[in-house]
Amino acid sequence: MAEYRDIYWWSADGLRLHARDYPGADDAPPVLCLPGLTRNARDFAPVAQAIAPRRRVIAVEFRGRGESGYAKDPMTYVPLTYAQDVVALLAEQKIDRFASIGTSLGGIVTMLLAGMLPARMAGALLNDVGPEIEATGLSRIRSYVGKPSTWPTWMHAARGVQESNAGAYPGWTIEQWLAMAKRLYRLNSAGRIVLDYDMKIAEPFRLPGGEAGPDMWRALAALAGVPVLVVRGQISDILSAAVADRMVAALPGAELVTVPGIGHAPMLDEPEVQPALTNWLARSAEPLG
Repeated sequence: MAEYRDIYWWSADGLRLHARDYPGADDAPPVLCLPGLTRNARDFAPVAQAIAPRRRVIAVEFRGRGESGYAKDPMTYVPLTYAQDVVALLAEQKIDRFASIGTSLGGIVTMLLAGMLPARMAGALLNDVGPEIEATGLSRIRSYVGKPSTWPTWMHAARGVQESNAGAYPGWTIEQWLAMAKRLYRLNSAGRIVLDYDMKIAEPFRLPGGEAGPDMWRALAALAGVPVLVVRGQISDILSAAVADRMVAALPGAELVTVPGIGHAPMLDEPEVQPALTNWLARSAEPLG
């Protein structure tokens, strides 16, 4: 099992931010893993352990999540600020080229990074997200994000997560729900199990357009010529099949993998994803030219 070290860096507005750094070979660009709206670096442990030590992997925790600092101004909880925080990480770690795996919000940040740093992007994996987000999924997310929930035991938390997410993962076992609970929650000083993010991340997200920002089709276009893998859950309420097809059509050489029987979002350890992920990693390791 690949080990990681904790790394920290500072944002432009003075927040101490955190990531897990899984060491790997330095003959290919490192892989950044960028999580979903309410998620953190723990989400990527299986993926990071599968990739390292062949490649260095950095699993980022956006501001307001996990061990990263909580922002004084909740209106900085927006994709452009997250992207700027990642640019600061790249500078601190002296990383020139990089590949990015982005789930949901992390995929939006990946597209923004492509627009900001087009010559430095070695590859992009967009997990169940695109330039257009389905209204049904947005409504579902807005219904729960920023609402605190606490549990007395991990099994209670697992059952609560199952109740909220059963539609996305209809075939999951209680062991899988327990693993998800331990990614989403933490144990607080009072011995309660609580969500591991700042509830104020919901404030800008609830505003019209707060889930993305600028024209995301233009941001996606910056990935032209870059190895791109789009992963979509078959029953996703965030990324429609039509938008996924448009994304692949807009990016020659891009690949689309649909994970059957899964909603938002695939965990990227599904057997349908593995061959495409391996191929994408090889393509994103190739030198320029």
